[in-house]
Amino acid sequence: MRMTKVLRSLGKCCILLPVLFLASAGILSAEPVYESMEAFQASPEYAIFIIDNLWILLAAAMVFIMHLGFASVESGMTAAKNTVNVIYKNVFILCTGILAYAIIGFQIMYPGDFNGWFGFGGFGIGYDSADPVAYLTPAYGEQMTIWSDFIFQAMFAATAATIVSGCVTGRIKLHVFMIFGFLLVAVSYPITGSWLWGGGWLDQMGFYDFAGSTLVHGVGGVAGLACIILLGARKGKYGKNGEVNPILGHNIPLATVGAFLLWFGWFGFNGGSVLSANPAEVSFVFVTTALSAAAGALSAMLVTKLWIKKLDATMALNGILAGLVGITAGADVISPMLAIIVGAVAGAIVVFAVVGLDKLRLDDPVGAVSVHGVCGIWGTLAVGIFAPGFSILTQLIGVLAIYGFTFLFAFSVFAALKYTIGVRVSEEFESTGLDIAEHGVAAYPDFASIDDKPVGAQPSPALV
Repeated sequence: MRMTKVLRSLGKCCILLPVLFLASAGILSAEPVYESMEAFQASPEYAIFIIDNLWILLAAAMVFIMHLGFASVESGMTAAKNTVNVIYKNVFILCTGILAYAIIGFQIMYPGDFNGWFGFGGFGIGYDSADPVAYLTPAYGEQMTIWSDFIFQAMFAATAATIVSGCVTGRIKLHVFMIFGFLLVAVSYPITGSWLWGGGWLDQMGFYDFAGSTLVHGVGGVAGLACIILLGARKGKYGKNGEVNPILGHNIPLATVGAFLLWFGWFGFNGGSVLSANPAEVSFVFVTTALSAAAGALSAMLVTKLWIKKLDATMALNGILAGLVGITAGADVISPMLAIIVGAVAGAIVVFAVVGLDKLRLDDPVGAVSVHGVCGIWGTLAVGIFAPGFSILTQLIGVLAIYGFTFLFAFSVFAALKYTIGVRVSEEFESTGLDIAEHGVAAYPDFASIDDKPVGAQPSPALV
């Protein structure tokens, strides 16, 4: 039995050694053109292609699971009477995001040759040809198919709009969120994405955002900020004398499950952004991602205890997410030990940002603006601080450009909706809860109704 295992291992090595030799010699790094799929399948590169393509698909599935994490975090950190509404919005934005990105967004974000500011390659994904080689992505040689590239990117696009859902929970009209979310995914997100990942002007300038601290998370955070400025705070959140009345989440265990699902999915979010299964690069990104998240959580715990004098579990959860957002821009270029610093700073920033937004009377029920918007800025600038060869000035220009465009787009669209069809539900609907008012069903029908009445002014504003 032992001899059989040895022979099998030797057989596998014999198969892999020629591929490894060709790769080390640089032969596989070329980009040959194959006349047919049969020729490609017979080449040494095909084995690497299979592994790379499979990893991208697995990473896309992991990012898909993040949407369950967002739904859990957002519903757990808000009132029970709005749970169905939160879940409904998350289901809608994921499904709409995939379709909108397929029909229009993907070809705006990756238009091919364009002026660097805006381009459009046509409706659809762009490769419907029966040509057996046409589905290979020209941008990445033979590392993945166009279909794998699309589905991985579509998960990112939907993420940006899902972030907005948490910011506006409890008081936005459902159809207004649907309209806004669709436009964000179909138009705004792909335009700014094309500036870097589509080979646009920011890419030519040298701006760097590996997996989207700014391009994905920052976009969602700043779009959410524009919305809450126009939408206003939940009823009772802020007192007349400036006091902050925390409105507690109804299910912190559910929010905890969501946060850990997000952490798990982030390994695909960052790891898949390597755009191949390169073992050294993927494992490096996994380590920097984990270290930054852990440091973010501990930093948020410490700052909350020292400054707010509380052991707030929700702050710890958002500390994890802050660390993840912080490292996303530089997960492949910032060393593991420096990734700890990036995460620790992000964990502290999120606490200050949550309290700061409350002082400005900007009501963000789940802290999404702080986590994704504010920490997205830090993570992008951290590339210029900690990674060799990058300019913090260039990073700052990229942040200002993407945040500025997104904010103006979001503010304009939401303002147009506000002054035409209205964006906020009635006080009666808000008091009753959107589950009953808009969906006609409660999330917990077998339990007594749990209202989201403010628990009274406290020295330290809670995250929710």
